[in-house]
Formats: sequence, structure tokens, C-alpha cells
Amino acid sequence: MQSLATSPISGTIRDKLLKLGITDASSLILHLPFRYEDETHLYPISDVPADRTVQVEGTIIRSEVMYRPRRQLVCQVEDGTGVLFMRFLNFYGSQIKAYSVGTRVRLLGEARPGFFGVEMVHPKCRILRGNEPLPDALTPIYPSTAGLPSEALRKLISRVLQTGEGGNQEGTLCETLPESIRKRCQLQGFKDSVLFLHQPPPNASPALLRERTHPAWQRIKFDELLAQQLSMRVHYQQRRNGSAPVLIAKNDLTRALLKLLPFDLTQAQKKAFAEISRDLTEPHPMQRLLQGDVGSGKTIVATLAVLQSIENNFQAALMAPTEILAEQHYRKLSTWLAPLLEPRGLRIAWLGGNQKKKERETTLADIAAGNALLAIGTHALFQNQVEFDRLGLVVIDEQHRFGVHQRLALREKGAGAYAMPHQLMMSATPIPRTLSMSYYADLDVSVIDEMPPGRAPVVTKLVADARRDEVTARVREACREGKQAYWVCPLIQESEALQLKTALETHQGLTGTFPELRIGLVHGRLSFQEKSDVMEAFARGEIHLLVATTVIEVGVDVPNASLMVIEHAERMGLAQLHQLRGRIGRGAAGSVCILMYQPPLSPNARERLKIIFENTDGFEIARQDLQLRGPGEFLGARQSGLPMLRFADLERDKDLLDTARTIAVELLRDYPEAAKRHLHRWLGRKSEYLRA
Repeated sequence: MQSLATSPISGTIRDKLLKLGITDASSLILHLPFRYEDETHLYPISDVPADRTVQVEGTIIRSEVMYRPRRQLVCQVEDGTGVLFMRFLNFYGSQIKAYSVGTRVRLLGEARPGFFGVEMVHPKCRILRGNEPLPDALTPIYPSTAGLPSEALRKLISRVLQTGEGGNQEGTLCETLPESIRKRCQLQGFKDSVLFLHQPPPNASPALLRERTHPAWQRIKFDELLAQQLSMRVHYQQRRNGSAPVLIAKNDLTRALLKLLPFDLTQAQKKAFAEISRDLTEPHPMQRLLQGDVGSGKTIVATLAVLQSIENNFQAALMAPTEILAEQHYRKLSTWLAPLLEPRGLRIAWLGGNQKKKERETTLADIAAGNALLAIGTHALFQNQVEFDRLGLVVIDEQHRFGVHQRLALREKGAGAYAMPHQLMMSATPIPRTLSMSYYADLDVSVIDEMPPGRAPVVTKLVADARRDEVTARVREACREGKQAYWVCPLIQESEALQLKTALETHQGLTGTFPELRIGLVHGRLSFQEKSDVMEAFARGEIHLLVATTVIEVGVDVPNASLMVIEHAERMGLAQLHQLRGRIGRGAAGSVCILMYQPPLSPNARERLKIIFENTDGFEIARQDLQLRGPGEFLGARQSGLPMLRFADLERDKDLLDTARTIAVELLRDYPEAAKRHLHRWLGRKSEYLRA
């Protein structure tokens, strides 16, 4: 497949193409139009329909620059049936000369009633040099970039479609699906589909093209989904071909821990741990995603997996995205595991970004010597100076906050004598089924879909900022009753453009409003020790009201906190609002989350607040969030290195996705060369991510 580096295209054009993600002939023909213009028909001016984009042809009979109400170029075009005005509000001197009386022009634009009659404002205008035939296909309009307009792309693509790469059209447009599969799936041929989408005939249905439901679009979307499924399955197989330590379920420590716990595991937790435990006994690396709603009890399941590694004398590492969450894990797991590990001379290591040099050196030495069988920390865990003696299991909390390369860096700490460690990823942002089927198809998934008993439901209220006095009264009443509350603000510094209340201002204001209450403040710019001290005081009940930024979004667990106020909720995403709301409702008392917003609301903000108000089920919120935002934003850092979908829509094309999953298995099993060609067409150089 000829790459742009070896093609006759100039270096400047090649650079522009690379900006559009076009690297070779295959990616060029898959650079498909996002809309079309119909230049195949001419309308008589007398029959031009209003408020429709149409094409007319005629002669300029008058042209002048007018100055009322503003400077503009106005021309009258006549075709023998009537007169149409064309107006240009922004124009060059050269256009005045070009659009002189007697010039024959072809105009494409939206016709609408004007002051003098039917007019087109800034139409696409083509000066005719003789009798120029009309195109015999709709005109494709392509995604473009500065210096490479749609017309230039059209010429490049047309050349490739006519000759193919290296003069071989069939090579570029070859069929990758076996004929039996194509017919069974009732798919149009690849070559016919591509030619149709780049050069649709005049009678092509505009609706089918616009909505991408034409059989040609269905074929392209299926091929894209198939490439994604193939890449994920190849990745999955590569992992299963690797080796990892076999961690037998001895159950001594796990049984001892379960006896010490003041609660029983739910059936969902038991099922999830059984799946994880079974994977740990396999000789290839586990790569499992443990997902469950906020407060469903993922941490204890991960802790049991950690113990299975420790029972086999292998180390485990637990990585969290923030120091607050990492320290919370450290304290909780220390409480659970210290009685089991310390009598055996084993310790739990803490590795944060702000440790003192001597403490850090001691910790690093313990990890390297294998004395610390569990290391907990932030991204500091995968830095070069951290060396494990025999790493058997990596647990990553809130996995979507880490990029592919960060997760790999920690996994590679186990390479060498003990091969690759097992990997367990946790997420409290439930993943919709369609997203799990596509972007997470390379993972095994365990779901905790049951909440622990005794949790009180959280009531959500939407309150306009104008009712702030009512909110402060509610906070005062709750704190006087012995409960605790959060007050969450989005920023910690003033921003005139956003006009948001800052945590610093809010803390100062609330201190004056509630002189009888002890009010704490925590935000991302405090040192680790300062944040830790405040959170400990809040957990002990010494602070009534905690003013915080979204650093408390994950991991904070204070059962007595039953009220949360979130400022400017309209500016936050659904996942973030759901995570924040999950910080309360962790005890038996009824809890209330007040979402304060600043009207007027945009349609998107109104829809987000409506969803979070009406739903408490994280899976349903995630499903609707996917519809609102699309997979790109939803995936977060995970998308680094992943082939994002350009044409298929996960919700609208569920049936195609289901079929693609089935065909991917069949293609890899029975037609491996066809699978390879298909992957190469769609991923090209990007397919190197499969090694990740």
C-alpha cells in the first residue's frame, strides 16, 4: 500500500493530508464526504423554490456596489424566465470586475425572498466560459483543512478512484470480505460502496445519504466496526499468549479477612471476586475491568484479589489517580490487612509524590527487596526508580483517568523473571453495553450491580442560584442536627470569563455566614499533608462543613456526611456529578444532594441536569451520557492509541455492531489473511497500538 512518503504528491500537500489523518491511498478513499451539493440540475429562475439550496444559470444584467444599509455588491442575474439578485456582503475588488454586466454565471445557493425579490446571499458562483456541461454526479464536500480545500481533495480522491495506487484500482478498492460472508450479511460490495459515496448519481436519495442509512453507508460502517472488533480480538489474543505468574487461590488470608470484616459480601461482590480469582490462577495475564456504581463495594473485591497475590508470595500494586484517593485506599487497606500481614513481618508501602527523601528511599528499598508485598500510590508507582522484586498483580482505580502508556508502564514493572503481572482495573463510571462491546472488547468485565444493604437513597434537588439563602438555611439545620455537609465549587481561582464562585471565596463567605460551625477547605493546590489533615478532621467529625473543589470526586468515604451542595452544577459533566453525589448516602441517614445552577441554562446543560435529577442508576446515566457526548469524551484518557469511530454510531448501529462481533471471530478463525488485509486498510500504521 503506497504511503504518502513515497507518493508523487508535493511535500506541502502531504503535510496537509497528514493533518487529516490521511497517510496512504486507502485512508484517502476512506476520507468520505460529510455532505453533498446538487449541481446536476438547473432551475429556471421563475420556478426557484424558496428556502432551498438550488442551482441557476444566467447572465449578469446589472452590477453595482451599494452602501445602504452597509457596503455590499449586488448583481442582477437574468435567464429569460426571470431575474434573481445575488448579494455579497464581504467581497474583493477583483470580484467587482469579475461579476461585470454581460458575464454568464452559474449560481448555487439558498434562494429566499429579499427586499427586491428572490435573492441568494454569498452563493457559490462559477463564471462560465462557453457551454459547460452539468456534472453527472452529486458534488461531494469533504472535511478539509487550511490550504487544502474540499475541491483539491475531490481531485486527489478522484484520481485514486480512477487509477488506484500504483495504477492498480483493484488494489485500492479490493474486497476484504469473503463472498459467502458478504452475501450472508447482505452487504453491498466495498468498491461499489466507495464509488457511490464519492460520486453519488443525481437520483440518489438525499435523506439516505444525510442519515447514513444507504446500503453504501451501511457497508462502510460495518467495515469500520469490523476493523475495531478485529483489532480488539487480536489484542486480546496477544495478551493470552503472554505469560504471568500462576496465583493459586489458597484462601487462608482471604478467609481470615472476611471473618474480620464488620459486613458480609453481597452476592454481586462474591460473583465478581470468583471471576477475578479464577483469572489469577491462569498462566496468562488477566486484564479484567471491575465496574460498579458509586458505593457498590469494589475496593473490598480488589483487596481480596491483592491477598490472593500475597498468599502466593507475589507483590501487588494499587494505583489511584489522586493522592486523596490513593491515601484513602492506603488507610482503608492498612486497617483491613495490617492485622494479617504484620504478624508475618510484611508491610504495606505508601508511595506518593510529596514524600520526604528519606521516607521515599526506605519505601523504594522495601519494594525492591520484596519486603512490601503491597504498594499503594499515585502515578509515582510507575516512575523509573520504582523497582519491584516480583510483581504479580496491578490494580488500577478509576482506570479511565490514566492513559494507555501510563498503565503499560506499571504493567511492565513485572516483566523479566516473573513475566507480566495480572491487571485489574476498576471504574465507578459504569460503561454502557455498546461501549463495552466496542472499545472495551479487549477486556474481560466483571460487574457489581448490587448495592450493599443499609444504604439510604440520595434525594437530588435542583435549585437556582437566586435561592441561595434557602440552601444555607438547609446546611445550618443539617449541621445543628449533628450531620456533616460538603459544599463543592468548580474552581479555586477567579475567572472573570466564567464568573464562577471560587472555593476560596466560598469558604470565606460561608465562614461569615456560619460563625457557629467549623468549616474546612480542601483543594488541589494544598500540599498532600494539608489535604490529608483536613480530610482526617472531617472523617473524625471535627469539621461540620467541608468546602472543596472536585478533588473529593472519588474515594472519600464519610458515612456521617449526608448533605452536599454543588455550585454551578450546569457546568459539570454527568459522570462527575454522579461521582460527587456518591460521596453522600454512605450511612443509614437519608441524604440530599442540592445542585445549584445559574440561569439561563443552555439546552445541553438543561438536558444534563434533567438526567441527573431523574436517575440514580449509574448505568442509565452513563448510557444517556454516551448519547449526549459520544464515545470520544466518554472514554477519557483510554482513547489514546485506540481507533476512534468516524462513521458508525454505537447507539444507532447496534445491529451492525452485533454482526461485526460475530464476523470478527469467524474471520480470524477461518480467513486470517482477509482479516489482516481488512485491519491494514482501516488501521494502517495505527495498528501498531495492538502491541500495547
